[in-house]
Amino acid sequence: MPNINEFQDTIHKIKDEALQEIERVDQSEGLEQIRIKYLGRKGIITSLLKNLKDFPEENRPTLGQLSNQLKKQVEEILLQRSQEIKERELILKKGKPSLDYTLPGRRGWEGRLHPITRTNERIIQILYGMGFEVAKGPDIETDYYNFSSLNFPPDHPARDMQDTFYIKDDLLLRTHTSPVQMRVFEKRKPPVRIIAPGRCYRNEAINARSYCTFHQVEGFYVDTDVTFADLKGILTAFIWEMFGKETRLRFRASFFPFTEPSAEVDISCFLCGGKGCSLCKHAGWLEILGAGMIDPEVFKAAGYDEEKYTGYAFGMGVERIAMLKYGINDIRLFYENDLRFLRQF
Repeated sequence: MPNINEFQDTIHKIKDEALQEIERVDQSEGLEQIRIKYLGRKGIITSLLKNLKDFPEENRPTLGQLSNQLKKQVEEILLQRSQEIKERELILKKGKPSLDYTLPGRRGWEGRLHPITRTNERIIQILYGMGFEVAKGPDIETDYYNFSSLNFPPDHPARDMQDTFYIKDDLLLRTHTSPVQMRVFEKRKPPVRIIAPGRCYRNEAINARSYCTFHQVEGFYVDTDVTFADLKGILTAFIWEMFGKETRLRFRASFFPFTEPSAEVDISCFLCGGKGCSLCKHAGWLEILGAGMIDPEVFKAAGYDEEKYTGYAFGMGVERIAMLKYGINDIRLFYENDLRFLRQF
């Protein structure tokens, strides 16, 4: 009768020999020969399982379990080694390794919002908190919405080809987001409190201060008894929220066809505190936006009663505010997609 202890020793010996042989093989053909040697119809492990009938019946379950474990372990190691060999053969076939484990680790970069997007969202967030709704309009506009309805005379310089991208006689790329104002007026009656963020286009020379495309946020409010004091209060609150309450601002008389009276708004230079530096051109002030009371001619075009309603409008360039907010001195950096620049935000 076979010796049980010898049978168990045989199982351990077969396992060690099989593992050593599998480890030394570096080709798929050699691996197949080992599989046949141990797991084939006449293989070593197969013969071992057949010999279990020679043992007492009460010992067969234990010995059978050990034999099956041996068979399973050898099968798993053969499969693992087969996958390793196939991967190596594929790499050698391509001629170069797909991954060099000797290289140092590389840091992964998290995605971030573009500085223009960050600034635009912050502007919208502040004004939305003041009760303004968000409205949008098409980038391709008609002459009527972009100019005529906003009280631009036919001979106004802004209509000239040097400033505007015309698609054909009556179609153009909008030069500001103010056309949204008239589109809203046509659909709604006062009170109306809207901001219109979006991209604009102008046929300008590209340099550190200007670009052929930019982003703007237009805002307007129409109701009874709206005054310039309301406009000043809104803009003061906005600027303090955007740049801090230590920021001073001033209104300078200006001209826009769709507002009367009109003003340009400056803030005290945050770099020099108003003392004068290269950023503010030694003036102590930085221009930030244009504003004014909506011209009665615009109300007439919208069908509003200019005797009953008054309103204000303001518009700001997002790039301009982002440049001031983050101390950027060249608008072209926003559009060059240089990771060295973008990763700072």
